[in-house]
Amino acid sequence: MELLTLMRDRRSLRVPYDRQRRISKEDLRRIVEAARWAPTAHNMQNFQIVVVDDRDALAAIGKMGFSLSEVFVRENYRQLSLSEEEKKAVGARVPLEASAALLVVVYDPRQRAPASEGDFLGIMSIGCVMENMWLMANSLGIGLHILSSLAADPAESELKRVLDIPGHLKVAFTCRLGYPVGQPGRYLRVRRDVDDVAHYNRFGQKGLGA
Repeated sequence: MELLTLMRDRRSLRVPYDRQRRISKEDLRRIVEAARWAPTAHNMQNFQIVVVDDRDALAAIGKMGFSLSEVFVRENYRQLSLSEEEKKAVGARVPLEASAALLVVVYDPRQRAPASEGDFLGIMSIGCVMENMWLMANSLGIGLHILSSLAADPAESELKRVLDIPGHLKVAFTCRLGYPVGQPGRYLRVRRDVDDVAHYNRFGQKGLGA
């Protein structure tokens, strides 16, 4: 798929996935391989990925009671692009048992990139990991939904217990993977124009010209 088209069509699919359709080990490996080649500050590569496709483990994590955040939607409504199906899912329990796999990205907060106050560069690096995995998954026709709810206690501690993740590691984010049931609903794609974002040669000189 042409790269810019892939970037434009990328989206978070907050919908049920086909529980009967598994993701092949080859495709899971491709997604992790994409993460492996993400740029990281000073090439620290301060991340690990727990790939979960065991049905019992997914069911156990799904019973933890976390849901799609109503607060997140309320605070970010103007920027969100949600289909009608996704709007109905807000506040509902995340259906992990209807997911093909869960990726848990963790990092060691004891390590940080040199000269990076608050490990700002390290967090940027984790974002690059996320984007690489997301684009690879979409290129393979696999839906992806980022879950931030599992990165904070009490959910984080329970997730680490279920998956035997060492206590000193921090969950950066998780994402559920799968093949959407039916066609995802239509939604409004909200992005600012290039000429509104770009400043040419100096700040305030909007746009890139002809």
